[in-house]
Amino acid sequence: MHEQPGGFMAGLRMLIVFVAAEVAFLALSLLTLIWYTSADPTIAEEGRLPDSGLLVLLIVPPVGGALVAIACTSLFGAGQRTGRWRRELAVRSGLRSAGLGAAIGLAGLLVTIPAAIVWANWVGGDQATSSVGEAFADRQMPTAAAVTVFLVVWLVAPAAEEVLFRGALWRSLEHWRLNRWVVFAVTSVLFSLAHLELLRTPLLLVLSIPVGLARMFTGSLIGAIVAHQVNNLLPALALLLALTGNVPQL
Repeated sequence: MHEQPGGFMAGLRMLIVFVAAEVAFLALSLLTLIWYTSADPTIAEEGRLPDSGLLVLLIVPPVGGALVAIACTSLFGAGQRTGRWRRELAVRSGLRSAGLGAAIGLAGLLVTIPAAIVWANWVGGDQATSSVGEAFADRQMPTAAAVTVFLVVWLVAPAAEEVLFRGALWRSLEHWRLNRWVVFAVTSVLFSLAHLELLRTPLLLVLSIPVGLARMFTGSLIGAIVAHQVNNLLPALALLLALTGNVPQL
């Protein structure tokens, strides 16, 4: 059962949890870059990480940020400590939440795919990429590494991001008893801005819509994660094919 909001201080604590997780994400990203550039100064000169560095950068910061959010929620979230992080982050298992999240994610493709086409035409082909796509451009990897990238982009990254945005941040705003559509709007906008991709922000805002709706209508983080994973499947598959040399790099 969904726990009732706990008031201003409970919301403030969950906001601090969200900020701490974001700081952890940025710190781990920076430490990864420092580690690789200090080991090989030519990396900084060429601006190109080795494949291993890209894999670490793709996996460690988001997973680390999500783990910080879970740990801090367990310590500082509202309510009884037993099962606290699951309640506060709305981690409710069940086929209904996952199924509804998948359905909303699939329906959302009817909006997000045309939006991506319009956006690509607007910014131009050279600019129509994500930071991940740009980082892996003009690379080919062994099959095992390429499959790892595929699984992370498809499954792991969406789960980690949702723990922060539709988990900790969403719950913070719920504790403040904001209208659920306000919560939906605020989390969607901040999610879009947090990627730090100015040109891609409008598209990210559109992509956030089905994910936020899944979180709102299922009342579960699982629904949002599954909707996000549905959204990421096609880009992840395209990246897999490109990294294994089966399609031309875009």
